[in-house]
Amino acid sequence: MTFHYMNGQSESFNLYAPVESDGSTQTFQLVEVRHLLNKDWWIINLPDQTVFVNIDNVVKVEVKPAIDQLKGEDVFTNAERVTALNRSR
Repeated sequence: MTFHYMNGQSESFNLYAPVESDGSTQTFQLVEVRHLLNKDWWIINLPDQTVFVNIDNVVKVEVKPAIDQLKGEDVFTNAERVTALNRSR
């Protein structure tokens, strides 16, 4: 997950899906993502520190690989990037 901040900086984190009691990995649901996007602060717990990200300072969040399970209203499927975001300085 990469956060792109208003000041032009970016920061990336590896996030891993929680493991269920049956050993399978949990999948993201659209409801969970929408709930997370409504939060003012995201908390990322790393092995050596905890990072609090104020989403008001973020202009874009990228998640790679794509979350294929997201489907429904407001989700553009079968999209293709034509040009990368350019920033004039």
